[in-house]
Amino acid sequence: MKQDSTRSIAYTVDCEDYVHVVKFNPFDSGDACSLIAYGGNNYVVIGTCRFQEEDAEVEGMQYKTLRTFHHGIRVDAIAWSPETRLDAIPPQIRFCTAASDRKLRLFTSDLQDKNEFKTFDGHSDYINDLVFAPNEGQEVASVSDDHTCRVWDLEGNEKAHFVLRSPGMSVCWHPEEAFKLMVAEKNGTIRFYDLITQQAILSLECEQTPLMSADWCLKNTLKIGAVAGSDWLIWDITRSSYPQDKRPVHVDRARLFRWSRVNENLFATTGYPGKTTTQLLVHHLGHPQPILTGTAAVGSGLTWHRTLPLCAVGGDHKIFFWVTEM
Repeated sequence: MKQDSTRSIAYTVDCEDYVHVVKFNPFDSGDACSLIAYGGNNYVVIGTCRFQEEDAEVEGMQYKTLRTFHHGIRVDAIAWSPETRLDAIPPQIRFCTAASDRKLRLFTSDLQDKNEFKTFDGHSDYINDLVFAPNEGQEVASVSDDHTCRVWDLEGNEKAHFVLRSPGMSVCWHPEEAFKLMVAEKNGTIRFYDLITQQAILSLECEQTPLMSADWCLKNTLKIGAVAGSDWLIWDITRSSYPQDKRPVHVDRARLFRWSRVNENLFATTGYPGKTTTQLLVHHLGHPQPILTGTAAVGSGLTWHRTLPLCAVGGDHKIFFWVTEM
């Protein structure tokens, strides 16, 4: 008997605009609530979430908007800074965005009078992903269709510049490997760069294209996952530069891959946005079939909660949340 893995959406948050990107804060901000950011056509909203799965006094989900930042242009990617603290006096919110004008914007706010942003110029084409240095948060790395990965300080000065062989699709920085950067390219190559020598030190191969998204497992630094074509692929970097495991999952091409932050065997993938519905699949490496199938009307973005097996996808005037088992 096949268990029905199709799971209805657990929670939704209504938004004023189409949500292009959604991102839980992956760092501890010193507050019981989780911070979430989402980006629309010209603004970024920062809010807090609390779920009944973590607090028995909450019925379902509590969501509260903390602040809306005018952005003036479509938001394509968001990265949280580990310097974001809600328990500081005054609180500090810091995040960086990539936008369709090929610029990065660094926002810093105390949620009261201080709201600053700086613009980082340098990429000559569309920016696909960005990430903060995970421990100190003093640098930001970004990858672009211009075949570069760049590392910036918080003033917008370029500290490192890696030339790629194809568009950069994903960039990851692991808190346990702070001197290495993982860069995934559209041509199916994933490279690790040593930030001190600024040299490539290891590469992995998908053997298929286009690679659209890759992620470095938080719970196990040796595990890398990606989607390329319509398949997901998993590597153990000590074993081989070729994937140990792969499976076709999305008929119309896969778009995003994200590891759960609480379990090294749990990850999610999404199909391509722009179809009438987008499929979200949650996979467990111990199960041959996805353990959860969700659909969202034209979804985009994919993010996991910091401490719960719960993920979110953006959509048309909504954010959708699904809860899965460990």
